[in-house]
Amino acid sequence: VQLVESGGGSVQAGGALRLSCAASGHPFSQLAMAWFRQFPGKKREAVACITETGNPKYMTSVQGRVTISPDYAENTLYLQMNNVLPEDAAMYYCAAHASHGCSFHEDWYLNWGRGTQVTVSS
Repeated sequence: VQLVESGGGSVQAGGALRLSCAASGHPFSQLAMAWFRQFPGKKREAVACITETGNPKYMTSVQGRVTISPDYAENTLYLQMNNVLPEDAAMYYCAAHASHGCSFHEDWYLNWGRGTQVTVSS
């Protein structure tokens, strides 16, 4: 599975941003997928994941501010971020695993993109 993220950039605090992850190499509808983020000097942490059946799950820290959604026609996973906070500034990664369910543990995922950087200005 090949994953390519895009959509990162600079956003003002309180603004909105949509990240995209284009997937190829495996039937998109059979992928469990997730968004992770990594702060400088820290391990990657989960943001949200979605099962192969389209059931989303969110970390408490972003609940209500982000939406993970798949576009099955475009083989693309999105992360809509609203009311962006300064602490959301990080490198964001897309992950996938051809399996059932989804996980907040990065070791569960076999495929990763290279990431897209989000910076937040106040």
